[in-house]
Amino acid sequence: MKEQIRIPTSKVQRATKFVKTGARVGSNYIKHYGKKLFNPDLSRDQLDQDNAEDIYASLSELKGSALKVAQMLSMDKNVLPAPYQSKFSLSQYSAPPLSYPLVVKTFQKHFGKSPDALFDSFSKKAVNAASIGQVHQATLDGKKLAVKIQYPGVADSISSDLKIVRPIAARMFRISTSELEQYIGEVEEKLIEETDYTLELTRSIELTKKSGHIERVTFPKYYPELSTDRILVMDWLDGLHIREWLATGPDQRTRNEIGQALWNFYDHQIHVLKEVHADPHPGNFIITDDNKLGIIDFGCVKVIPHDFYEQYFRLMEHDILDKNYDLEGLFLKLGFLTSDDTHKEKTLFMTIFREMIELLGRPFRNDSFDFGDDEYFNKIYEVGDRVSKMKEVRNSRSARGNRHGLYINRTYFGLYNLLNELKAQVRTGRKKLKAA
Repeated sequence: MKEQIRIPTSKVQRATKFVKTGARVGSNYIKHYGKKLFNPDLSRDQLDQDNAEDIYASLSELKGSALKVAQMLSMDKNVLPAPYQSKFSLSQYSAPPLSYPLVVKTFQKHFGKSPDALFDSFSKKAVNAASIGQVHQATLDGKKLAVKIQYPGVADSISSDLKIVRPIAARMFRISTSELEQYIGEVEEKLIEETDYTLELTRSIELTKKSGHIERVTFPKYYPELSTDRILVMDWLDGLHIREWLATGPDQRTRNEIGQALWNFYDHQIHVLKEVHADPHPGNFIITDDNKLGIIDFGCVKVIPHDFYEQYFRLMEHDILDKNYDLEGLFLKLGFLTSDDTHKEKTLFMTIFREMIELLGRPFRNDSFDFGDDEYFNKIYEVGDRVSKMKEVRNSRSARGNRHGLYINRTYFGLYNLLNELKAQVRTGRKKLKAA
């Protein structure tokens, strides 16, 4: 993959790049509708493919928050058409890397020396590159290390980038303005945290220590003396990313064991620690050579407020769908309904969210669950697609849901999808949670 020798860092440079991309997308629409005049049955497939390639090429050059949002949207199969999912998912660990001279410049700024002077060896080419930073392999005193380096200007451009992304996302991905504002606000807060490698270092050390007892899970050791707010150094974990590992054809028993480790890790963080690794994409997990689940990158951590936790996880209880349960009252507390809703709106959204929690809560209401059941996932996507196309939902006057639920929902959606890829059968049952 071709290396990038510079990143646009000023607001003007980045805004100009967005404008040029918008012009290309506009041109794609003109070409599409021109062809449609002569072929009314022409589908949007080529249009979506062209737009996905143009937008991804631009976001890859800009790096940072815009590319991160694309990555997040690619994980939600109910939001993006397939071409966008496929292209944007590359940002998880296959974005164009930064050239070595820019890497050296970063080290000179933070340590006053080049990486070659700091480590016994240092790979000049990035091993993988994502939306906010890229990883190089190094050695020091006989230890193999992973060195994560943040792209220049990423932290300073978050707010301005997201202001530009707002109208583009609302128009292209059919997200209501009210929902988008709530979504982007929470994303902005998390992205600012993600660009603070000092905070990530602290959280990584604390969370791995508190989760070290979980069977078949392993974590790298972190090195504060080699890390800064823009450089993070940890042990290198030898192994394969989940999709690479699955390509080797592991047996069902091993896939179940990895799936159980993944479930137990999230179960412990959410229900015991009340703070969770909220970025469950495939690039953040390594299957080690001895078939353990290696978990890396604690940049995105969601701290779960107590009141929200008590209310949200009532949705997973066995009795939540009983006719005698005050589901309307709980929906009001969580923001699924508002006090200003008309009778028609209340009936509509009660029906929608009741169907959703029945589906998404099934794994919690069983002692075990087969995440390899594609029929179950097809139903989730069918419901999500149907709801996303409803005018009443897109034109809702209010955002539906709680801002704290955005990353929890994303976490579970990512977890479910990883378990589906593993085709894992997992023990999921929990003791009854305290009522809200």
